[in-house]
Amino acid sequence: MAIPVEKNKFYTAEVHDLTHDGAGVAKVEGFPIFVPNALPGETVSLKIIKTKKNYAFGRLMEIVEQSPDRVDAPCPVFGECGGCQLQHLSYEGQLRYKQSQVKEALSRIGGLNDITVQPTLGMEDPWAYRNKAQVPVGERNGSLIAGFYKQRSHDLIDLDVCMIQDQSNDALVQGVRGIAEAYGIRAYDEATHKGTLRHILVRNGRQSSEQMVVLVTKSRTLPNKANIIRDIQEQFPQVVSIVQNVNPKRTNVILGSHTEVIWGKETIRDSIDDVDFDISAQSFYQVNPVQTDVLYGKALEYAELTGNETVIDAYCGIGTISLFLARQAKHVYGVEIVPEAIEDAKKNAVLNGFSNTTFEAGAAEEVIPAWAKQGIHADVIVVDPPRKGCDDALLKTMLDMSPKRIVYVSCNPATLARDLAVLTEGGAYEVKDVQPVDMFPQTGHVECCSLLVRKD
Repeated sequence: MAIPVEKNKFYTAEVHDLTHDGAGVAKVEGFPIFVPNALPGETVSLKIIKTKKNYAFGRLMEIVEQSPDRVDAPCPVFGECGGCQLQHLSYEGQLRYKQSQVKEALSRIGGLNDITVQPTLGMEDPWAYRNKAQVPVGERNGSLIAGFYKQRSHDLIDLDVCMIQDQSNDALVQGVRGIAEAYGIRAYDEATHKGTLRHILVRNGRQSSEQMVVLVTKSRTLPNKANIIRDIQEQFPQVVSIVQNVNPKRTNVILGSHTEVIWGKETIRDSIDDVDFDISAQSFYQVNPVQTDVLYGKALEYAELTGNETVIDAYCGIGTISLFLARQAKHVYGVEIVPEAIEDAKKNAVLNGFSNTTFEAGAAEEVIPAWAKQGIHADVIVVDPPRKGCDDALLKTMLDMSPKRIVYVSCNPATLARDLAVLTEGGAYEVKDVQPVDMFPQTGHVECCSLLVRKD
């Protein structure tokens, strides 16, 4: 079939949908064109900039008919920075879009058309929510800059304030940048593989106000290290931990394998509801603590614990969901493939006085069957996998163990839909409810908590 659009030609089209990264989906003779910054319900004039066999990319030239959900994006670099995609969409519109995104994925990918997808749970104030910043460092006109990359590029935008970042983190990043510049620290250049400072990473305990600085460097050598540490302490008394991470590789991966605390504590503390967590430099910890409370509260509601249940938490990380559940479960078993995370989970259990938890490092699809052979049977299994979803072997393991309830927490509607289709295919389980939670306002990302119940 001939492609109905040509590169560099102009077209007028209606926008029907948004992609997962927030681009508008317009259609010319049924042919989809992805148009950044266009919104559903709008009629736009666009220029084709690239064509593929089954779709094209367009540039928004003019809004002929505007969506009532369109708002002025408050960030001065919106549309240039690659961090946020939806600031031009009203917050109510964002919540509706994310609910629709989940419904569409369940139907198109999972073939699940009769699932109840609840309205997205949003924030009262959907700004300045992130408790963690990972900011690349570069140079411009002989000075250090710290900001975020432009869309689809590695060109840095020098940015003092990020509107979705906790303001104390913004101040700390720029303060550390200034200190490094004062001592002549050079930014790492990925083209030449020279320079020292690659990223400034900061973490913030929302409840404790403790902060951590992680200096990601190309090598272990950090000139004027003692002076840099002293100045950070003097200028930012809320910093309780300064860490150096060494990443010597030519890679886009931020952190390397060597991490060393060069001053202060190994961790900062934060709490969700009434559960405390010590968080290290490489710990996985949700970046939106306000909505984490909402998400984990929903997981606890779906688990319907009475105090007599045995729960298995696959992908348990540092024990965040596990310890939430342990307050109302008989016993919680957590498994995670990262040994350091398991050690953190054990420490967090002790920190909170939980004696009804067991944590083990390893692959869930191997550890859980081993537990079954020991006579450990789960009434509830909770999974919170990475974006790629659950391993096939783990899905089979869950079906074999046959718990009464499965609570599936997901950060990717596409892999959630795929995995729910597998878990319901044989008829043993049905999806009772899916609850989207807006963990990442102003972006196209959405988190979900889903409940599956064994039919018998």
